[in-house]
Formats: sequence, structure tokens, C-alpha cells
Amino acid sequence: MRVVIAEDLLLLRDGLIRLLQAHGFEVVAAVESGPELRAALTEHKPDVAVVDVRLPPTFTDEGLRAAIEARRTMPGLPVLVLSQYVEQLYARELLSDRSGGVGYLLKDRISDVRQFVDAVRRVADGGTAMDPEVVAQLLTSRERDAPLGTLTPREKEVLGLMAEGRSNAAIAGRMFVTEKAVGKHTNNIFTKLGLHQHEDDNRRVLAVLAYLNG
Repeated sequence: MRVVIAEDLLLLRDGLIRLLQAHGFEVVAAVESGPELRAALTEHKPDVAVVDVRLPPTFTDEGLRAAIEARRTMPGLPVLVLSQYVEQLYARELLSDRSGGVGYLLKDRISDVRQFVDAVRRVADGGTAMDPEVVAQLLTSRERDAPLGTLTPREKEVLGLMAEGRSNAAIAGRMFVTEKAVGKHTNNIFTKLGLHQHEDDNRRVLAVLAYLNG
């Protein structure tokens, strides 16, 4: 699995390279600025990009902007964004095109190696990997929006765990219910969000995108 990393802090960038290589990833480029990231994504067309939101030269949202621009020219490019803080606007903007694997993790999560590596793999496979704190804040800000407002508290809890990238089995274990019960909740979520079965759609991902975009 080929990865492009964009991180301006040398020690963290080097740590990400070593961590991912140790788990079987091929790091094809590791850059420190927005312009370098754009060039690397265009040249290498990686399986997944791991991108810090704030990169030189602006140190505002340069990394995110480069990733969004790359997804326009390479639709569906999987991107896992790393951020020091929960920045809701950035999370929503990344998800606005509703295509390809996406993730948003706080940098603190990198210390949990298993969780981080799992998130990179899920995003590369076209899934989602949202930080629980991001999920909690977005849910709070969107809970009044329709059709999300029609979801029951239990359904919102299931959808939040889906946003984190958890399987039905993992959700069942977390909520202390059966997988059958989780399946019922997910079907209700799909129905309320108007996500009908289609062979080309991953309804779990679409549901999460609808949830995060409100």
C-alpha cells in the first residue's frame, strides 16, 4: 500500500515514516509543505495520503487545501487528515465531495499505533475513520438538522460509531447489544437518510458523509 505523508514537523514526519513502514506500507513521498504535497500526489497517485491540516507556507489550512485540490483532479483519492484540534469546518469541507475514503484524526491518536494503522488501512480501502472527539462535536452541532433530526438517540449513537469506522460487530460490543439489533438500527438510519440499496454505493460511508455534512 503506497502512502504519501505531509507533515512539517521533522520528528513527527520521521516517526510516521518508520511506523508505517514497520507495518508494511510503502512511503513513496514524505513532504513538509502544501506545494510539495500537491506535486507528490500528482506524481505518485498513492493509495492513501496522510496529511497534516496546517502546513507551510501559510500554516493555516494549506494541507487540507492541497488534499481537496488533489481529490478534484484524482476523484476518490483516500485522505486521512491529522490535526492538533477539532476543526469542524475542515472536516466538513473534506467530506463535501462525498467520494473516496476519508478520515480525520487528532494527532494524539497516533500514539495508539494499532488504532492509527487501522485508520490508515480503512481510509485506503474507501472507508471512514473519524476521531471520536470530531464525531461528538459534529453530532452536537448537527443534531437539529433534518433528516438527522429524525434519528433516535440510539440511532445517532450507532451512526457516530459508524463514523469512527467500526463494524457492526464492534458496535454491538461497544453498545452491549446483539449484531442483529445493530443491523436493525443501521437499516433504520439508511431509510431515514434516504439511502436506498445500490450496487455501486457503500451506504455506510454515504450515511456517515450525510451525518457529518448535515
